[in-house]
Amino acid sequence: MYGMLLESVQHFVQLEYGEFVWRQALLTTGCKNTVFNTHQLYPDSLIPDLAAALSSITGKPCDEFMIFFGRCFVRFFSNFGYDELIKATGRYFCDFLHSVDNIHLQMRFTYRKMKSPSMQLTEVDENGAVLVYRSTRSGFSKYLRGQLLEIAKQLYGMDVSIKVLESQNDSAVGTAGQVAGQVAGQGGLKTVIVKYRLDFDNRDYVSSSGNNLSEIWNMQRRVHIKAHPSQLQLAPVNSMILLNLFPFALILNDEMKITAVGEKLIESWMLNNGNRSPTELIGAKVTDHFKLRRPSGITFTWENIKRLQTVLFEIQLLKGSSAKGTKAISEAAPSESTQAHEQTPAEDAAKLMTTIPRRGSQGIRSILLKGEMRYIKDINSLVFLCSPLIQNLEELREMGLYLNDLNPHGLSREMVFSGFSHYSRLDLMCEREEQRAEELETSLALADSWKRQGDELLYSMIPRSIAERLREGQNPHDTCQSFEEVTVLFAEIQETITGDDSIKYAMTTVNTLNAAFTAFDELIQSPMAYKVETVGKVYMAVSGAPDINPFHVQHMADLALEMLASIRELKLPGVGVKIGFHSGSIVAGIVGLKVPRYCLFGDTVNTASRMESSSETDRIQVSGYAAQKLKKLGYVLSYRGKVAVKGKGDMETFWLVGKPQKII
Repeated sequence: MYGMLLESVQHFVQLEYGEFVWRQALLTTGCKNTVFNTHQLYPDSLIPDLAAALSSITGKPCDEFMIFFGRCFVRFFSNFGYDELIKATGRYFCDFLHSVDNIHLQMRFTYRKMKSPSMQLTEVDENGAVLVYRSTRSGFSKYLRGQLLEIAKQLYGMDVSIKVLESQNDSAVGTAGQVAGQVAGQGGLKTVIVKYRLDFDNRDYVSSSGNNLSEIWNMQRRVHIKAHPSQLQLAPVNSMILLNLFPFALILNDEMKITAVGEKLIESWMLNNGNRSPTELIGAKVTDHFKLRRPSGITFTWENIKRLQTVLFEIQLLKGSSAKGTKAISEAAPSESTQAHEQTPAEDAAKLMTTIPRRGSQGIRSILLKGEMRYIKDINSLVFLCSPLIQNLEELREMGLYLNDLNPHGLSREMVFSGFSHYSRLDLMCEREEQRAEELETSLALADSWKRQGDELLYSMIPRSIAERLREGQNPHDTCQSFEEVTVLFAEIQETITGDDSIKYAMTTVNTLNAAFTAFDELIQSPMAYKVETVGKVYMAVSGAPDINPFHVQHMADLALEMLASIRELKLPGVGVKIGFHSGSIVAGIVGLKVPRYCLFGDTVNTASRMESSSETDRIQVSGYAAQKLKKLGYVLSYRGKVAVKGKGDMETFWLVGKPQKII
């Protein structure tokens, strides 16, 4: 699918549900695109995946989001002027429903790789219509429902109710999956076919259509009666005149057999079928030499074609192999006596075939014919008034055609010339647009990377919870909090090796501290512990702030033991660590504006610092208060005695030896 569909989804989901929900949906689907390019192709499954993701996030049904996406697309494409195109199709909503396939055909000139669905009205009455939808995409029937509802509401000012009558191969869970019975079609197991009943006020359309037919009939009658009498004496028009006006036309009888063929179509058939005689066309089934491309999913039958008088058909000329034993072209020439009487369409075509010279080259691409099927009551036949579907000179060459082969009337030649002059400019614009989209995606990816790096740097200075509050606009001075009880730890790296070379010694110290503090950082696990800062050779951590933690003492004891073990595992020569911690109340908050830091204040911080400074290398000193809590948890401690603490006097302290021997 083209990016325009996804652009519409992104815009309105962000508008109605917010940026956070949209990003969550992208993350759930695994989509790495943060922006979509209008003319770029994306996987068909992305829209149903987004609907499922949004359903899981919001709790709303998935089908509701598919209908919402369909409505979003109609609102979105109005920015490109496509709403005016729809309004121009006819006065009534039913006119639009008749013309959906024709609009899709015209859109292929802008979106060349578009895989559009096929839709035909099978019944029309005063209370609505029956629409048959065929598509190779599964799960988009609800998406179509949203489009129809929004088009009816926004462009035609009417309310429409839609229900599914029959469904086939539509994997989306909903009403369609509960309907018994299937719609017969050619699509096979991979074609989704859904038959809808659209209920709306269709009286104006039905009455207007009847009045128009009556008016046209009366007008024709008045013209023939009041015109010059010589007009009433005009002879019947020979079918060759019609075939000269439309050199690619076909005339089919009620058995869907070819009765007449235009000159250029015969010539193209000869180019695509080697040495086969062109007389094989006359009287042959149309399906033997042509394939119905659009409308897709219907059979090439007399009843189906007569019912679809307002639909543009697209028919492909099949390439055939050389047949053995075919008659020479000269054998197909009619006799003089045959030419003397009024010729039938078949005889006219046979005569035409004998005069067509062969060209030496054969097209490498099959010719596609586009036009309308018209029923001619006088001869009980269908005439396919068509022209080749050609977008540029390259396709003209690939089909083995020349500009002179195209219809002498109409705009076929002008369209090819116009396509030639604008094609390169359009391609250049598309390439530039794609390049800008790629650059934008790269810039957004780079911005996301920078944002992640900035967040990581910010979280290294400020706790995540505090940073989120500051992002929401909270004043930094309002982040100050008091905590009834936390455990604060200090660890200082000890070095016994010195040297005369001060620069070399400084470099060794930096490397040692980097290795030790990196090992400590790997042990910090939020929210059990938070690294406050490092000052010189001292490493400071806290448990219980900024995230309240009732197990702060045991978590800090575990961290201290792991720090001691990590220094031993590093096996740095002459390097040890002194550790001490204490539990109590503190006050914490952000200090500074240019380089903000999360700082701790209170007597507990000073006491913990004294526990570290009065400790010994490769040992962990714990205050008496913290030791009492650890004993209850089963930790192994040994009594050190009383230690003089500045400002506190003598304090009983303990050595932390190991973790609990048994679970208490």
